Amino acid sequence: MAVFDKQRLPSAEEALPGRSTPVSVPSRHFINGHSLAPPFPDNIELIYLGMGCFWGAERLFWQQGGVWTTAVGYMGGYTANPIYEEVCSGLTGHVEVVLVGYDPQIIATDSVIRLFWETHDPTQGMRQGNDKGSQYRSAIFVTSPVQHELAIRSLERYQKALSTQEGGKITTAIEQAGTFYYAEEYHQQYLGKNPGGYCGIGGTGVCLPNE
Repeated sequence: MAVFDKQRLPSAEEALPGRSTPVSVPSRHFINGHSLAPPFPDNIELIYLGMGCFWGAERLFWQQGGVWTTAVGYMGGYTANPIYEEVCSGLTGHVEVVLVGYDPQIIATDSVIRLFWETHDPTQGMRQGNDKGSQYRSAIFVTSPVQHELAIRSLERYQKALSTQEGGKITTAIEQAGTFYYAEEYHQQYLGKNPGGYCGIGGTGVCLPNE
């Protein structure tokens, strides 16, 4: 059987079917003890961010004041309740994403999105650094019109900033959040459990200008 080209997205017909049963995940966050899954407190807003390998990205956000919980998982593709090996095959269409549950009264949505832009390279298409494949593409999955507007405006500002530094064209997708499928237990807060583990986080060195 031919090897699937992981530098492109599969069609719905090509995608793996998945399964009806979700993977089992811990009830509590390894670092802060908060809930890993809904229901969350009423003041918590959610955004889902794809910026390469989700291990380092998750650690970045759980370290921020005002972030109530984080979790890693998959979004944006076709396959229901995928497992990690399926996502890595390129045949699910999913992105590795971090669920960021934050209190906007403590950490503004603008600040969450700024961290996203400044701590990865959003111009690399179907890869991030040495991690290659469609699951590593840059993406923002929003849950409100306000988040969507802020994401679009910040993309425009960041593209201008990159262009002045001879940077590339942003390939980040900005979409309404769909179903979030939790990754397996060992992926959750991986760098909290394995402090010396792999972290692929690395930005362009270009800051997002203020409005």
